[in-house]
Amino acid sequence: MKRKDIVPTDKERFMREHDFIVSKTDLTGRIIYGNEIFIEFSGYEEHELLGSQHNIICHPDMPRVVFKLLWDYLAEDKEIFAYIKNMSKDGSFYWVFTHVAPIVDKNKQKIGYTSVRRMPNPKAISIVTEVYQSMLDAEKQAGTKDAMAASGAILGKALKDKGVSYEELINVLQSL
Repeated sequence: MKRKDIVPTDKERFMREHDFIVSKTDLTGRIIYGNEIFIEFSGYEEHELLGSQHNIICHPDMPRVVFKLLWDYLAEDKEIFAYIKNMSKDGSFYWVFTHVAPIVDKNKQKIGYTSVRRMPNPKAISIVTEVYQSMLDAEKQAGTKDAMAASGAILGKALKDKGVSYEELINVLQSL
């Protein structure tokens, strides 16, 4: 089934407290490894995931600028934490608290990325959902050309209003 044929549903799946979803990609974001929990939550068979772009599980409720931020951090060889709403093959969704970091070889050359996702703090999800919805609304209102800037402005304003950096905000949300 192609991604464009998947219809998002209201069915939410919840990660178990001790679960860790692990995946690895090459430098272009193509999946080269996924653990059993990743396969379970994605709803895809392993052979469907391997070689696919990681955005195969991207939910349409995710603002695009979140992924731009993620790729910007990785381009600078920095790790990043984020709240992500993923979509399973059956259209259901699940929230994760993800940590994405570069993978380097023995010569310190970046060869890919690893993502470890765990159960997000449930108290943070309502806050993140509200901010992401504002970002999505801004993206839609601005149109394709200016969507990233509009969405990024919403995130920037939220950080400025709270007087925190992105990293500080994520840490506060996960510790609520």
